[in-house]
Amino acid sequence: MKKLTAFFFLFIVFFINGFSVTAYGAAPENKTGSAVNASQTAKNISGQTPAKDSAVQSPTKDSAHANAVKETEKNSPKVVRRSVKISAVGDCTIGWDDRYAPGNRFDAYLYANHGDYGYYLAKVRDVFRDSDFTIANLEGTFTSYNVKMEKTFNFSAPEEYKNVLKLGCVDAVSLGNNHTYDFGETGYQDTLRALDSVEIPYFGHDQYLIKDVCGVKIGMFSLLDYGCQYYSAIDNALAYLKSQHCDLIVASMHWGTEYEYAQNYAQTSMAHYMIDNGVDLVLGSHPHVLQGIEKYRGRYILYSMGNFCFGGNTDPADKDSMIFQQTFTFVNGELQQDDNIKIIPASVSGVSWCNNYQPVVLEGAEKQRVMEKIMRYSSGFEYRE
Repeated sequence: MKKLTAFFFLFIVFFINGFSVTAYGAAPENKTGSAVNASQTAKNISGQTPAKDSAVQSPTKDSAHANAVKETEKNSPKVVRRSVKISAVGDCTIGWDDRYAPGNRFDAYLYANHGDYGYYLAKVRDVFRDSDFTIANLEGTFTSYNVKMEKTFNFSAPEEYKNVLKLGCVDAVSLGNNHTYDFGETGYQDTLRALDSVEIPYFGHDQYLIKDVCGVKIGMFSLLDYGCQYYSAIDNALAYLKSQHCDLIVASMHWGTEYEYAQNYAQTSMAHYMIDNGVDLVLGSHPHVLQGIEKYRGRYILYSMGNFCFGGNTDPADKDSMIFQQTFTFVNGELQQDDNIKIIPASVSGVSWCNNYQPVVLEGAEKQRVMEKIMRYSSGFEYRE
């Protein structure tokens, strides 16, 4: 009996030891019979299989670079970019001399178009609307005062004709010319009141204009050429506009010789002087014909833009005109020298046999002819549309 008991005791001990070897002495096999490593069998605290090794490695070079870029962008100054597109046209006489025959003068076309003041600039309005700021030279008066100054022509229209400019999307007018005082101080003040009533700003003689357009502060002055005093007037205008910290300075000059296609020495000298002293764009008028364009020290001079919407002549011999456009771009306050200009050949009339006082943009052969005419008298730049 003792022998039997001992036998069973030894058998139980042997059985227990054998089971322990199986459990702790060898790695279990997977379903394919290959050994499974610890990462394949172990579970993390949450009971989920740990992610792949690559996901728990230290940051790579790429991720370190990305972090450095983000830090650089955060510390880099912000680039501030501002642009303004200016359109400009020449002499606009919104009126007539009362000696002109009523049947073909400026007001006859208002009656023919049922009192629509929008008629006159209808064919160019979209060009102006597409611009940020459009400037025209207003050569005449809005007044019913009939005491004339002693001169060859005296241009006027009733105050209601101010709507020609308003409906035509003109944003500002220059008044520094030889017809704003055709009816003396009374006519001049009437004109200013008419413009104020339709919120069209103006500048001329000793009155300057500063407008913030698209975040660009534009300073403007307009002068009539009257000899040696011209330079002191320029100096005064520039001193004031610079003191107001204008980003851009535009000068509208009434100068030169009527019906001459080439500018004279005085025009060139004054234009260069203005640019040398801080003017960014020079707009010329008075000759009643197109003159050339000059690029000087990175700035543009339009010596004469000719007539545009011109009631001063019922049938001009030369109807060629233009719209000049320039987009000025500032990056962090610095004006870029990108030559972003556009020259748009035009005619003062939609018909060739008379003046219908409705300027049009030219196309085809006529456009090419006027463009070649402008470039014939131009210098300092090449132009490709």
